[in-house]
Formats: sequence, C-alpha cells, structure tokens
Amino acid sequence: MVLSGFVAFMGIITAEVLYPNYSTRQDISDLGSTRPPDPIIHEPSATIFNSTMLVTGALVLVAAYFVYRSMDRRDFPVGLVIFGVSILGVGVFPGNVTPWHGLFALLTFFSGGITVVLSSRVVSGPFSVLCGLFGAVSLLILVSVFFYGLVIGGPHPLAFLGSGGIERWVVYPLVLWILAFGGYLLGIADTNPASF
Repeated sequence: MVLSGFVAFMGIITAEVLYPNYSTRQDISDLGSTRPPDPIIHEPSATIFNSTMLVTGALVLVAAYFVYRSMDRRDFPVGLVIFGVSILGVGVFPGNVTPWHGLFALLTFFSGGITVVLSSRVVSGPFSVLCGLFGAVSLLILVSVFFYGLVIGGPHPLAFLGSGGIERWVVYPLVLWILAFGGYLLGIADTNPASF
C-alpha cells in the first residue's frame, strides 16, 4: 500500500511537470489523454500517467490479497479489490477511450471513497476517525458534483478551482489514505501481526 500510494503521487506529479503548460485546473486524466472529439496526448506524460495507474492498481490488488488473507471481515478486502481493478482500468483506458475511461474513473472515485470509509471499521484508535474523514471528504465532494450538476443545475461552490481542482479534492484523500493505511499496516506488523 505504501508503494502504491508513493507510485500514484509521484507518477501524477512527474506527468504534470512534463506536460506542456499543464494546470491543476485541468482533469487529472488529461495527463493520459484528453477526451474526444479532438484528444490531445503529450508524451512522455501520457505513458507516465497511464503506467502509474497500471502499477498503482496492481499494487492495490496485491495488498488486497494479503489483507484478505489476514482478516476476518470480507467487505473491506472486496472493496479494496474493486478499487484496485478500477484504478487499473483508468490506466488501460486513457481519456480518449470513451465511455470506458469515464466509467472506470467514476468507479475509482466511488469504490475508493467507500473502501476508505470501510477501512475505518478495521483499524483502531484515532486512525479510524481519519479514515472515516478521508473517505467522507472524497465521497461528499464527488456526490456534490452530481448534485450541483444534475439537481441544482448551477455552478459548484468549488468551481473556482476548475474541474481538475475539484477532482483533486476527490482523489487526493484516497491517495493520502493509501499511504497512511500502508503505514498503519506496517506498524501493526511490527507490534502484533494478529491484531488486524
């Protein structure tokens, strides 16, 4: 999990730096390819971003396997598997591959937020509160985008951040959770492996 979070965070940053005139107001997935009808692909950003998603998803799946083997609860590891598969899908289907990219991105956001919330039930102490908070922030922002777009029909309160800025409020709590949860697992492995 720690490696997965590290790869995701550093891969996104590296792709952003190498993308000409990139702004964090742009969607994160623009790093792999913008949407049709006239997709723009900048190399090496596209290869770095898409590879980052593939490696991140694969590492989350490996972690899910070990989490599944070491705990009694099944809902959390299943959520982790769906999260990992959806991240892989974002890498397999860049932004120019419609509708698949959008579907996998949306699945990543929803399954990630739900998995983070579920993790609050399998960890102890104040970290469980942080897990609930990270998941809630991600899901709240995601749901609010749909609420303002489909129900209100008006601009989102965070519209000044651009679509990419709003998306980062959904994605970065998930990436930070991956790092923190991995650190938590490393910590309990050193003290008492059976406590998970």
